[in-house]
Amino acid sequence: MNLVLIFIAAAITNNFVLTYFLGICPFLGVSRKIESALGMGFATTFVMTLAAVITWLINHFLLIRFNLPFLEYVSFILVIASLVQIVEMFIHKTSPDLYRALGIYLPLITTNCAILGLALFASLREYGFIESVIFGFAAGVGFTLALVIMGGIREELEFADLPEPLKGAGITLIIAGMLALAFMGFSGLISS
Repeated sequence: MNLVLIFIAAAITNNFVLTYFLGICPFLGVSRKIESALGMGFATTFVMTLAAVITWLINHFLLIRFNLPFLEYVSFILVIASLVQIVEMFIHKTSPDLYRALGIYLPLITTNCAILGLALFASLREYGFIESVIFGFAAGVGFTLALVIMGGIREELEFADLPEPLKGAGITLIIAGMLALAFMGFSGLISS
């Protein structure tokens, strides 16, 4: 039951984008179309899940064992940067259209604070290995969910008759705030 609660909390009630406001750059930049939002979400979910696994292993078998907790940030950033490079090469090779659609936002996964936040939260909460993997995957699912919802809304807004001052960034930020409020409404149900 604890694993289910971790999953629901990371994906919905404590959504990294809409509750902690981590990963806002790709959330606002890649969410113009559902297809690119899904691609970025899947890539980020993959990186988050692997980052949760590898950072847990590094933290428990190297940093804690040899009393090197001060290297946590540096080692986690190196892991994340390496994983993003692998994902970027894979997407470039297998889906050039998605690679072009994601543009600069794909390498920016490296600096996505949601992924570093994931590694640090898992460490601070002292999750075990399985809990960390579930937490990483669920955080990626929540990130994807936020991107796809925003992508769907923004696609519909292309056909809406909006006042000129609201077009573009204005309406996007208003909708992001409304989505954050909606997701924060779940926060009293489950928190982890």
